[in-house]
Amino acid sequence: MPEDRPPAGGGRRIVVAGASGLIGGALVESLRADGFTVTTLVRRPAEAAGEVEWLTTAEPLDPEVLAGAAAVVGLNGASIGRFPWTGAYKNTLLWSRIEPTRALARAMRELGPDAPHFVSASAVGYYGSRPGARLSEDAPRGDSFLADLCGEWESAALGAGDDAAVTIVRTAPIVHPRGVLKPLLLLTRLGVAGPIGRGTQAWPWISLEDEVRAIRHVIDARLTGPVNLSGPTRATANDLGFALAVRMNRPFLLRAPVWGMRLVLGPDATEALLTSDANVVPTALLQSGFEFSHPTVEDAVAAAVPAAP
Repeated sequence: MPEDRPPAGGGRRIVVAGASGLIGGALVESLRADGFTVTTLVRRPAEAAGEVEWLTTAEPLDPEVLAGAAAVVGLNGASIGRFPWTGAYKNTLLWSRIEPTRALARAMRELGPDAPHFVSASAVGYYGSRPGARLSEDAPRGDSFLADLCGEWESAALGAGDDAAVTIVRTAPIVHPRGVLKPLLLLTRLGVAGPIGRGTQAWPWISLEDEVRAIRHVIDARLTGPVNLSGPTRATANDLGFALAVRMNRPFLLRAPVWGMRLVLGPDATEALLTSDANVVPTALLQSGFEFSHPTVEDAVAAAVPAAP
């Protein structure tokens, strides 16, 4: 819901953790293009103006790094697109999110009433697979490895304390060559794309442009609580795959069997990313007046992939 307090400090400085990723890089570029001062937290020695080194030693993040900012955006996390999800890599997926989020929350808590707006990443995997359901922000957590990971991630963000305005942005897979399209582009280019499993499972999605615009809207509108960052129109796995095939002028025929995906990717990754059925609805965004640049998955694919000649 909207938060009544004005932005802390009333300034135009935003702190971004995870700026080297797909979403973080695009967000920083967008903010700076509009005149914002951006401080990026980097896990290496600082090299440029506006960079602050963190999490390279046991020293906690200095709260003064965050003080006076309008918002702090936490986007850290190892890629869920690396396969297979071995036991060791599942541990990496978890702690690459929990450790930075706890560090930010601790610094925010020390700032007390002067803490900036904290926008912390999560994912639509929070809901698990829920065939036939419309999943708004009030839907309960699912029952899967990814749902549990998201639950722990969100709990870490809420450690910022009662004085902080906290938003949990549950992001859908990004329709982009470095996002959900990465494995599909190669298959489509080779002419071996087709339905994944039954293909009729609902796949949440969002374009990179709308992802960045939605995060900025969350900051501008001071939305708090969970906010689904997903496209407004329901799409199936077949809708996305077929839209990509049409865009690239390639066939969409060969069905990928679930057993084969489980063998190659592992059961957790297959069930969380490919065969999961989740119609995630961006209720909070729509109710707050947000308008999507790419309201359908076909629009998002067209924005991300050049049309074949």
